[in-house]
Amino acid sequence: MDITPITRDDFRAFWPTFQAIVEAQETYAFDPNMDFDSAWRLWCELPQFTFVVKQDGELLGSYYLKPNAAGPGDHICNCGYMVTPQARGKGVARAMCEHSQRVAIDAGYLAMQFNAVVATNEVAIRLWQKLGFEIIGTVPGGYRHRELGLVDTRIMYKALR
Repeated sequence: MDITPITRDDFRAFWPTFQAIVEAQETYAFDPNMDFDSAWRLWCELPQFTFVVKQDGELLGSYYLKPNAAGPGDHICNCGYMVTPQARGKGVARAMCEHSQRVAIDAGYLAMQFNAVVATNEVAIRLWQKLGFEIIGTVPGGYRHRELGLVDTRIMYKALR
């Protein structure tokens, strides 16, 4: 797998995956009616880093990394990961998370925090735990799941140094 900084052409190819994940309203608290340009700004321009994962020219996923907070809280980063449907279960999310931790350390971050992992996203929670993240809090009813209604979100954290 090759993980490289995202380009606008990469995001154009990734857009159907991004749009489907956001519209599903199962894991991301992004506006399901977001247009391409708004999504580009949110995923690619506002974060400090955004990467794309490809293998043999096939796009498999993307992630962003940014400070979790400003000023005195900017030593902790936050990431978001999305995997294309055809790449699920093939180690892409693991590769992105491991890569993001190396990038975060190189950028000087001391820790990584996921603010709102939807509790029904059990596959992701198990993976993050295998990679050393701990659940440090729960927000009861923190997410309006399209099918299940209000579900909890987990705050997950890992010290990087």
